[in-house]
Amino acid sequence: MENYIVIILAVAAFFVFILIVSFFRRYKRCPSDRILVIYGKVGKGAEKESVSARCIHGGAAFIWPVIQDYSFLDLTPISIEINLTNALSKQNIRVDVPSRFTVGISTEPGIMTNAAERLLGLTQTDISNLAKDIIFGQLRLVVATMDIEEINSNRDKFLAAVSSNVEAELKKIGLKLINVNVTDINDESGYIEALGKEAAAKAINDAKKTVAEKNRDGSIGEANALQDQRVQVASADATAVEGENTAKITIANSNAIRREQEAEAERKAVAAEKVTQAKALEEAYAAERAAEDARAERDRSSQKADIVIPAMIDKEKIEIAAEAIAEQTRRHAKGEADAIYMKMEAEAKGILEILSKQADGFKQLVGAAKDPNSAVMMMIADKLPELVKTQVEAIKNLKIDKITVWDTMGSGKDGKSPATANFLSGMLGSIPPMEELFKMAGMELPDYLKGKKKEPEEPQDAVEVKDEEKE
Repeated sequence: MENYIVIILAVAAFFVFILIVSFFRRYKRCPSDRILVIYGKVGKGAEKESVSARCIHGGAAFIWPVIQDYSFLDLTPISIEINLTNALSKQNIRVDVPSRFTVGISTEPGIMTNAAERLLGLTQTDISNLAKDIIFGQLRLVVATMDIEEINSNRDKFLAAVSSNVEAELKKIGLKLINVNVTDINDESGYIEALGKEAAAKAINDAKKTVAEKNRDGSIGEANALQDQRVQVASADATAVEGENTAKITIANSNAIRREQEAEAERKAVAAEKVTQAKALEEAYAAERAAEDARAERDRSSQKADIVIPAMIDKEKIEIAAEAIAEQTRRHAKGEADAIYMKMEAEAKGILEILSKQADGFKQLVGAAKDPNSAVMMMIADKLPELVKTQVEAIKNLKIDKITVWDTMGSGKDGKSPATANFLSGMLGSIPPMEELFKMAGMELPDYLKGKKKEPEEPQDAVEVKDEEKE
């Protein structure tokens, strides 16, 4: 009995141990680079509505068995390369904006819930593709609201607008924008490059102008200083040594030559400055002309793409359709010709077969009759019903709507029979007699079909003569 009690206690202790281990295993700690998402029956929110998931960043939580489960969201930043091309700016100029965005799952309470609802179970690649689609759309939207000069010169404003729009959309799916780096901005028409050349040319020309002005001011100051020095020295020399007048004249002449040379140098400096300014203007005009040429080339290419290429495509479509119709017509004509040929060949074979059979029949008929004339007579006799039918058909379809006869007795040919009887006998007499049909066919009607021939009536005088003789 004691052994049974010990066994029961051991089993109970074992189950208690298993239960405690299971409860400890359901207590989950959240690493710093992940978000612990508890889903299932997780309670209600502040507005007493059911919550789809509870997110924990840092710390730990107990996962109730059966009614709850858990998963992790990775907080590792995702670097996305966005090669935006042909984005339409506010000036209707196509711009290429290659850039790189760094995003990650946000740890803000409300945004973490969005991430748990929309990104849980997705891989890093799926999240990257989803964020790339959102960034592409918002980047195009920002480019469409700004001028080329503004995008090129005020990069901070452009990046701020991109960050604001992109981050607002990323928050809806639980992501956070960490960094934006625009590597370069280009346009297909070369407008930005022309702006850069224009700015560089202007800076160079301003620098050259400043150097020329400083050189001019230095030359003028030097000349003024020398002039004062010469005046003072000359005055002192005139007061101190009157005998040096000849030397002064020589010095004056030398100074005059020097001044002339200095004036010439100043004239050259002014001329050089004007030449420099003219070259600067020429370079500026050349840059503007290049920009206009590029714009004209862009317009020409656009018109070519809108007009010439569609026209060429339509032409090719018409040619292909015409070739298809021609090929269809040729095949149809060939099919009809083959059908006609086969039909005529079949008819010819049929006629040949009929004529062969008729020839064989004629040959057998002549052999049976043992006389060609008898065979011909037999053939004509065989066709006699058709001949009679043909003769009858001559008046069969004769339509007489109305016959009016004014008949009087004794108006016939013999003076005794009525005219109506003569009319009907005349109509029946219009049918060819049977004997005439046989004669036309070259045959003789048998005597039993001819009927009894009437003997010709003897004259009355001959009868009386015979009577007398008998007496």
